[in-house]
Amino acid sequence: MSTDQFEFEDQISMTIDNDEEILDAGSDGGDSNDAVSGRFGVFTRSGMVRVDDESFEHEIIRKSFVLGMDLAGRDTNIVAVHKNLSSDPTRRARFESFKIFTQAVARKCGGNANVKYGWYGGSKEELCDVLVHGFSRCREPAPNEVSYGVGVHMIPAKFTCDGALSSVVDESGLKHILLCRVILGKVEMVAPGSKQSQPSSQEVDTGVDNLVNPRRYVVWSAIMNSHVYPCYLISFKAPSTLPNGVPTMQQSALRPPPTSPWMSFPALLSILSKFLPPTKMQLLVVCHNEFRANEITRPQLIQRVRQIAGDRLLIGVIKSVKRQTDAGANA
Repeated sequence: MSTDQFEFEDQISMTIDNDEEILDAGSDGGDSNDAVSGRFGVFTRSGMVRVDDESFEHEIIRKSFVLGMDLAGRDTNIVAVHKNLSSDPTRRARFESFKIFTQAVARKCGGNANVKYGWYGGSKEELCDVLVHGFSRCREPAPNEVSYGVGVHMIPAKFTCDGALSSVVDESGLKHILLCRVILGKVEMVAPGSKQSQPSSQEVDTGVDNLVNPRRYVVWSAIMNSHVYPCYLISFKAPSTLPNGVPTMQQSALRPPPTSPWMSFPALLSILSKFLPPTKMQLLVVCHNEFRANEITRPQLIQRVRQIAGDRLLIGVIKSVKRQTDAGANA
């Protein structure tokens, strides 16, 4: 890797849960026989080089990955880390293009391109295609996922668990995930279930599911290969105690809420309006209207309400209503 690539990479850091700054160490690593001819040969043939397991660079990536896996981190084993190098003219051109777009978005946004790290999980074959040819399509959301517009959905660095959920077990029993740099620029909130496929105005560049604490970066298809640059590929073995092998915060958030008294949706909206900002209340009203028009099912409505309002608030409302119901019954 060239010196100017080091200099560019060192300007960008990724932030994880504890706000610790992690810098790219820039090691070229080294290939073992296993990497060249064995189960990781497909990665080296795709232009990757294995990062030395004992290197500082490997430790940085491992630490970030494990922290983002939440409770599953202690039972997750990172088997190998591979780094994407600009080792041929095509890859070099992609990297130079990413630099140019970073500078262009920075000028547009007053000096800050808002470059973040993001995870992208998938099958080994899909990730190799991304490394060699770039993104070629916007994947449809899985049955247990909520769509936030038509684009490439990247997972913020501190939520590795969500990205790992999209990873697919290969013939060796391993999963794989890309760690990419993502140019976000100026972001806008995208509603759950939205069919949006481009920025709503020239003032914004990309989308997020939440402006304050996003769990999804949405990069529109028109810019998915100029605003996303794959840096590392992590191969790992996750615990298999839950479906797909990864007990995630997303799954925890989708657990059924406790048994609750019946409440009409308008009554629920009335209570939630005391706690939620107008933007979220508007999203809830839109969801309710879609349900009444038979555009979404009741389970989909419930899932979206939980995504927008959050389980903590909903459980608090349920308990409050239950206490009032019990008090009235005992009066």
